[in-house]
Amino acid sequence: MSDDFSQEQFMYCFPGRNASCVMEQFSFRTSFALYLVFVSGILVTILGNSLVIVSICHFKQLHSPTNVLILSLALVDLLVAVIVMPFSATRTVHGCWFYGDTFCQLHLSFELFLTTLSIFHLICIAVDRHQAICNPLHYSRKITISVAVMMVCVSWVLAAVYAYGVIYSKANMAGLEDISESFCLGSCFVYFNPLWGMLSSAFCFFFPCTVMVYLYTQIFVVAKQHVRKIGDKNNCLNGRGRGGLIKHSESKAAKTLSIVLGVFIFCWMPFFMQFIIDPLTGFHIDPYLLEALYWLSYLNSACNPIIYALFYPSFKKCFHCIITLKIFSSNSSTMNLSVK
Repeated sequence: MSDDFSQEQFMYCFPGRNASCVMEQFSFRTSFALYLVFVSGILVTILGNSLVIVSICHFKQLHSPTNVLILSLALVDLLVAVIVMPFSATRTVHGCWFYGDTFCQLHLSFELFLTTLSIFHLICIAVDRHQAICNPLHYSRKITISVAVMMVCVSWVLAAVYAYGVIYSKANMAGLEDISESFCLGSCFVYFNPLWGMLSSAFCFFFPCTVMVYLYTQIFVVAKQHVRKIGDKNNCLNGRGRGGLIKHSESKAAKTLSIVLGVFIFCWMPFFMQFIIDPLTGFHIDPYLLEALYWLSYLNSACNPIIYALFYPSFKKCFHCIITLKIFSSNSSTMNLSVK
């Protein structure tokens, strides 16, 4: 009788169906707090990336190869907030996927596609910044708007082929037929066998991370050499007056690069590490931890407009014009965005 009583304490995602997942039973306050956090994160992501998109599209001074990449990245992160995050929020709060197997597969493919695409854009931006700092004399010839558009198109196609190919071919589930039968009804997560777990982590994180670390390290070294040469010339002409300014420039460059790499690694490394560890441990990862890793990766979509836009003073001026509705004034698209 005690066993029957203990079973009655559980609510199931699909009552009356065999192997149904157990529904989360948070209190009203906890559920409300979780929804408040998720909705706030979604709105911040939508608002931040929308401001970036409107700024680049409206203000002609921002029409540059770098901003073509930032525009596409903002669109990707906006789609993550609109298409992926709301459905993941209901799954997290209730512990159930209520939208059916077909939409689950579509959701997972969109999720994998957009998150992979976001990472590919970060590589493109790193390449663009590397050329601008390390090869400034040839930058305008090598990196044009057409080249930036081509980089964007290649990123979209490559990410789509990978994500939809893996999910719909079920290559990631090869060899997991016996284990998949133990997955409860009402769960909607992407699972990888050991081979595809390692391949996906290498393709989507470790390779991009290595490329970004290499490029940003070179950028930092070259930028430091540049400011040192400028500092030496200024010291010869003006004494030591420029020393503090040079140190400030070096410090700012180091801070910017450390934030770019730090946020990227912080948001993505735990997520892709579980792609490798979970298959090797029999998929026993705690569901709460798994949900936390998903939302940690979504956080990068909220951080990207801050990292890649707010560091540029011209974007701050654009945001101010949009928020204060000055964007609707005549000739606002041709206004000077230079900050004195």
